Amino acid sequence: MRIISPSSRSESQRLGLVWGSLIGDALAMPVHWYYDRVALRRDYGFVQNYMLPQSPHPDSILWRSTYTPLNERGSILHVQAKYWGQKGVHYHQFLHAGENTLNLQLVKVLVDSLIACDGYNSADYLRRYIDFMLTPGRHNDTYIEECHRNFFTAYARGVKPEKCGGVDVHIGRLAPVGVLCSFLSNHPKALSPAVQEHLQLTHRSPEVLKAAGALVQIINSVLAGGDLREAIFEYGSDWFSKRKAEQWSRESDEVVIGQRVSSACYIDDAFPASLFLAWKYATNFEAGIVANANVGGDNCHRGAVVGALLGVSMGIDGVPARFSEGLHGAKILENQLQQWPAGF
Repeated sequence: MRIISPSSRSESQRLGLVWGSLIGDALAMPVHWYYDRVALRRDYGFVQNYMLPQSPHPDSILWRSTYTPLNERGSILHVQAKYWGQKGVHYHQFLHAGENTLNLQLVKVLVDSLIACDGYNSADYLRRYIDFMLTPGRHNDTYIEECHRNFFTAYARGVKPEKCGGVDVHIGRLAPVGVLCSFLSNHPKALSPAVQEHLQLTHRSPEVLKAAGALVQIINSVLAGGDLREAIFEYGSDWFSKRKAEQWSRESDEVVIGQRVSSACYIDDAFPASLFLAWKYATNFEAGIVANANVGGDNCHRGAVVGALLGVSMGIDGVPARFSEGLHGAKILENQLQQWPAGF
């Protein structure tokens, strides 16, 4: 039995934004940063359901990733520190099937902040973010992205939290955009400034901010009754055009994401890859997030964007119940979303 019962098309779309973001990430989690697709198939087969991560991870770069906290204000690895520098360690080795990676767990921290403040408040979010990252046991993810390491290096030096963000061009920072669009959809004047302010807490990058602006416009257009494919062409044309759609639609997803654009995390490739998958699978949520997971690369953060776009297009009614019900912490999330703004 589905745990979510929207009362209107608008509510279904806004629920789709939140659940879609989290589901796209969780489905891809076990095969996150697999660049060798032969290895991906060997280790997991064709991913279409939540699965447990397995070690060894053949493409893991944790063995050459380093982070040394300057003091206790920068101590964010906790018990996971001993796995850094080792070969074959899966980035998310201790997560449950259907559990979100760190960046999407931080989206849930944002959900708590939005509800508590009845709107976006960067100071409140930063307080929660710092507490979440510095408190042992708040999450069980092994890998912590460079943006967080840079933030807490600055924080350990005594920089004010609102000034600790660095220049980062990775798609991971687009993960919370769907949630912000959902919560603030009835406050359009507050939405874009909130998205820009939130992203700059860790990603002071013009490329990321530009992509975020386009993503907000696409989502708003669909919420207003527009067609997802047309909205992508109108607002995402700097990354994915009708000409590319015509050309890329003749090729397999593995060729498009791998040869036409990289499957890696950099925004100049990852955002057009996300728009392509959302365009191609605009009427089939499951097919889109499954395709995203199986092309590998930075499919978790790409999956959050694809999931949000397909979620707003199809609504939660278009999301197979096994994905929403199987998401780790689904009941907690459902209870949180019952506190979403009036008119939801």
